[in-house]
Amino acid sequence: MYSMTSKKGTSLNIPLFAEAVRCGFPSPAADYREEGLNFNDFLVRNKSATYCLRVSGHSMEGKGISPGDILVVDRSLPPSEGDVIVAAVDGNFTVKTLIRCRGKVILRAAHPEYEDIELKGEEELFCFGVVTFCIKPFRGTGRREEQ
Repeated sequence: MYSMTSKKGTSLNIPLFAEAVRCGFPSPAADYREEGLNFNDFLVRNKSATYCLRVSGHSMEGKGISPGDILVVDRSLPPSEGDVIVAAVDGNFTVKTLIRCRGKVILRAAHPEYEDIELKGEEELFCFGVVTFCIKPFRGTGRREEQ
């Protein structure tokens, strides 16, 4: 079971089925469960360096990151080639893929209507962390309605 403490201090248990579900042709459902999934352990490697933010804008839709999604960001990870990062370029925040090519640093958009940001040397780049997970709502806003 997954166990998580909510804002009010109560625990939430969510089962994790041992059998993976196929996204292609259907297969018979397995009738057993693993012990469970702890989302805190799964999503957060370094608690003191992890934060979340909600996405706005469409520039990363080609990577499956859409407006309203929540990104899990680890600022303790050094950014590597191909990582999706949260960055500030001259004080303007953005989420892009980090590309290093022929001595240049490029922040690549994942949508054809958005241009890459190529750092020319006079811009100041600061990485605020590496995106490790994208939490995507499939119904409604992803927020639980207050009862």
